[in-house]
Amino acid sequence: MAEAADFQGTRPSPARRWLRRTASAVLGAPLLAGLLAVPAAGAAPAVEPAKAPTGSRTVDVSLNTLSPSVPTEDDTLTVSGTLTNKGKETISSAEVDLRVGPRLAGRGAVDDAAKRSPYVPGVDPVTVGDKYTVKFPKLAKGISQDFTLTVPVDKLGLDDPGVYQLGVSVSGRTTTTPYEQVLGIERSFLPWQPEARDSRTKLTFLWPLIASPHVTAETRSDEQQTPVFTDDDLAKELAPGGRLEQLVSLGSRLPVTWVVDPDLLASVAAMAGKYEVESGDTTVPGKNQAVAKQWLSALEKVVEDGKVIALPFADPDLASIAHRGKNVSGTLSHLQNASAVAATTVETILHVKPSTDFAWPMNGAVDSSIVDVATSAGAHNVIARSDSFRETTRLPYTPTAARPIGGGTTAVVADARLSTLFDGDMSRGGSSTRAVQKFLAQTLALTEQAPDNERSIVVAPPRMPTVAQAQTMAHALEGLAGNRWTQPLDLVAAAEAKPDPRATTKVPRASAYPKKLRAQELPTQAFQDIRTTQGSLDSFETILTQPERVVTPFGNAVNRSMSTSWRGRSLEAQQYRDAVRDYLQSLTSEVQLIEKSDVTLSGRSATIPVTVQNKLVQGVDRLVLQLTSDNIRLKFNDDGSMAELPVSIAGGHSQSVKFDTATSANGRAQVTARLYTEDGTQYGEEMTFTVKVSEVTPTVLLVIAGGLLLLVLAGIRMYSHRKRAVASDTADGNGDGPEQPSDPTPDTGPESGAPSGTGEKVDR
Repeated sequence: MAEAADFQGTRPSPARRWLRRTASAVLGAPLLAGLLAVPAAGAAPAVEPAKAPTGSRTVDVSLNTLSPSVPTEDDTLTVSGTLTNKGKETISSAEVDLRVGPRLAGRGAVDDAAKRSPYVPGVDPVTVGDKYTVKFPKLAKGISQDFTLTVPVDKLGLDDPGVYQLGVSVSGRTTTTPYEQVLGIERSFLPWQPEARDSRTKLTFLWPLIASPHVTAETRSDEQQTPVFTDDDLAKELAPGGRLEQLVSLGSRLPVTWVVDPDLLASVAAMAGKYEVESGDTTVPGKNQAVAKQWLSALEKVVEDGKVIALPFADPDLASIAHRGKNVSGTLSHLQNASAVAATTVETILHVKPSTDFAWPMNGAVDSSIVDVATSAGAHNVIARSDSFRETTRLPYTPTAARPIGGGTTAVVADARLSTLFDGDMSRGGSSTRAVQKFLAQTLALTEQAPDNERSIVVAPPRMPTVAQAQTMAHALEGLAGNRWTQPLDLVAAAEAKPDPRATTKVPRASAYPKKLRAQELPTQAFQDIRTTQGSLDSFETILTQPERVVTPFGNAVNRSMSTSWRGRSLEAQQYRDAVRDYLQSLTSEVQLIEKSDVTLSGRSATIPVTVQNKLVQGVDRLVLQLTSDNIRLKFNDDGSMAELPVSIAGGHSQSVKFDTATSANGRAQVTARLYTEDGTQYGEEMTFTVKVSEVTPTVLLVIAGGLLLLVLAGIRMYSHRKRAVASDTADGNGDGPEQPSDPTPDTGPESGAPSGTGEKVDR
């Protein structure tokens, strides 16, 4: 069977060459004319159609399964996949062959083999033999065909242990090229280690349980403080087949180190009870308690005997804090608080004591400022990655992960090649199989670098792996189940391993931090927003009789605002921070001054009431109500133009605070009421009203007294005049007797229904 892509040793016949030249001339004439022609004004340039793949790229070959991933001598290797003809012609006499190449020397050779795309004669593996092939009479263009190859391992020609390149190719003919040629090839790797090695690499594989924030700062006013979720999407990840369910299910049978975000545990625990979900402008009851309980129960059983690493609460973005947040006051204290509550959260929910001594920056990218921030929060181990923490010497092998970097801090440098193998879309069988076989090949090649130098290697996969990525990771670890060249080690032990004296311990400079990652960081404004929210929370806390009902949910929400999961989601991050701030403002405004109308004083002294309302379900105290006047002639409590009184109000009530006033003259005064906390911080909006003083003067009193005297004298005169008239009538005999004056008529008019006026009158 031919190996060359274009059958390089054979030339076409003279007649065929003449025919080709003639066809080229005929077809080329119109093309030349088109190139020389001037395009019409405004005409769009012609778009050259995409060329169909040719040569060894004509057929796309996908290797969907390879079993067993790590064969032994008595096994039978089974390879299945799919062929897709992407060319323009039907392929006839198609033949699928399994190819095995020579043993690859080192990790670099594995990388080089994986990068090759077209078929390279003399470099690519050779076929196993015609006996182990699959034939198709034809492959129509655009059509896919599945295939399965089965070969006994002892027929593969494997010799010394090591990594062998494996390939599957398809050969065939087309009308244009009626001779047999390789039209497609896909390469993979076959680790060959039939017996366990005496010296094996210690392998630590991190298994992350991390999710984006789903819980708001809002809780209901019931005793249990029912939490409110932004959505119910977390339930989908916890349900059978969901991302988090798969991580627990797959990880339960693997030797991994669990890396857990305590916020995820707290959120699921909240979901396991009564919870509500935002729906438009209202909330609806959550209905996934059973799913949450089942997931927590399964996880608790899995980690019972395992090693658990607890990240700071809500997995804060250490790089964003180091580069943009640490100079904003309060940011580092939030990180320290997130670290402090991590152990308690995990221990309370999973009943296992975690290690909280590790920090994991995004993608393991570090610089000195990130290390400083991590250690300030109590971490003594920073999980880095070798593409950030690069070697400065030409070591012929991959060194042990642990590196002392000073100050009692250890950088645990994960292997970048192994850690990034599971990035990207693993939902296609070809991608997943390629990643698994390359992972196994790289670990074996790594072990062979220095057979007598046992090293400790760490793998830090994607922070939030998809279902397909998690399944691929599990398949890769299952391939190492025989412990033929590796043995599992937990992360705590890996951090304590004896470091390689030749490995670099120099922390990268800030300028070396990847620009792509820096562009995804939280902006400085995010930390300023958090500072503003925290300031409002601090003032609010001081007046509450049950501050823990507010401090805990808002403190957790502030930590969630710094989560690493916001990377690449700046709009959602801003919306979350705004929602936390707005809800806090709505709560603080429930304690407020009631607007007061203008007040009229009818004397030199009086009492002015000012009402403070508390709509919260809990009481407030340690508040001070202050009144100030812009008129020095209006004094409060005989203590000048400013007075203060303490305020303490039960939940759902109002309190009228009364101030004694005194004035020495008539007129107007603007009075401003303000609430303060005990530490002197103003609370809420101030309220202003007018006080009018209208006292009766001595002159007015003399006038009134004179008027009354005249009325009395007039009454006496009228009485005397009438008495004389009655006596005269009696003497003349014209009357029957003295006439009695009637009682005065009562005022029976209706009461006025009009308002009494905008002013409030306060009597002495």
